[in-house]
Amino acid sequence: MRFFITAALVVAPAVLAAQQPGKQPSRDSSSANAAAGTRTVIRGLYVNRWAAQSRPKMRSLIALAHETGLNALVIDLKDEFGLNYHPTDSVAKQFAGNAGAIPDIRWLLDTMKAVGLVPIARMVTFKDSVTARARPDWTILGPDGHPWRDKQGLTWVNPYNRDLWDYDLRVATELAHLGFAEIQFDYIRFPEPYPSLPKQSFPGANGVAKQDALAAFLKEAHARLAPLGVRTTADVFGLTTTVKGALEVGQQWEALAPVADVLLPMVYPSHYVHGSFGIQSPNSEPYQIVKTAVSKAVERNTALGLTGERVRPYLQAFTLGKPAYGDAELAAQFKATHEAGAGGFILWNPGSKYELYRAALIEEGKR
Repeated sequence: MRFFITAALVVAPAVLAAQQPGKQPSRDSSSANAAAGTRTVIRGLYVNRWAAQSRPKMRSLIALAHETGLNALVIDLKDEFGLNYHPTDSVAKQFAGNAGAIPDIRWLLDTMKAVGLVPIARMVTFKDSVTARARPDWTILGPDGHPWRDKQGLTWVNPYNRDLWDYDLRVATELAHLGFAEIQFDYIRFPEPYPSLPKQSFPGANGVAKQDALAAFLKEAHARLAPLGVRTTADVFGLTTTVKGALEVGQQWEALAPVADVLLPMVYPSHYVHGSFGIQSPNSEPYQIVKTAVSKAVERNTALGLTGERVRPYLQAFTLGKPAYGDAELAAQFKATHEAGAGGFILWNPGSKYELYRAALIEEGKR
């Protein structure tokens, strides 16, 4: 019962303000975004599309974050199903998708800010089958000149296409004006070029390397968002912290780190193959995997002259294989992150279910 009472108390001021007849919360300016904590070290939770559309679920997540000392929520605003808000931009309206949207985004933003939580918008960028279906001329092509498809049969948009960039950055700008303090771009990559699949073709590439195309997009995003007081961040594979060159999907640490405010390597122990870093079962050694991966990221940033919160790992708050992940495994990842020199983190659970980790979160909040 304590949890539900806490939730009600936490959100009550913002709810009352939002429900007063005739009272319309104002849109945030760039100064308001800056005041929201765009330069603080972020410690937060990922929130999926469906959770964000549910007011009861959001009350619970906001209460959990507030109670445990976290300071941010990363919310799906553009994912594989399209946009998760009602856009006003004329271009964005064409690609909204049909999977519903957050019914009252102003209530959500006001409620988060009432308890000091930084709102972060996650945007899936190049794995965008919704836009690919609407604009096949913006897609990666196969040898036959038709849209290329991955192993799930999905089409991907072409990271070299500047009209696509404009659409994504229109969405990012609109979200910034709504009041999101950070735009976190996910799927900043090309699809895997599996040998079993047809060869990929990229109209407009003109010899530009994949990592340079991704870096150019993030640089343009930063140029548009920074004047609004909004951070530009990007999710990358955990391997980017330890692999020297560019991955086949185009991600390279040295190419992307200088053009984003923060990179978020997804250092989930369950995603490392047996033998990684000399560890036979990476999933069983969350401390060592996270410590090694994040330390390398911090080391590479230091070599680039990048200081401050520039590395913010995604940590594993889910079970994939043995052992089952609970408080002990999460606490080990927290310890590793701090010892590696990165103060912030985001927890990833695909179902946005974090109650299992309450004890570890409370303990972490005491730091």
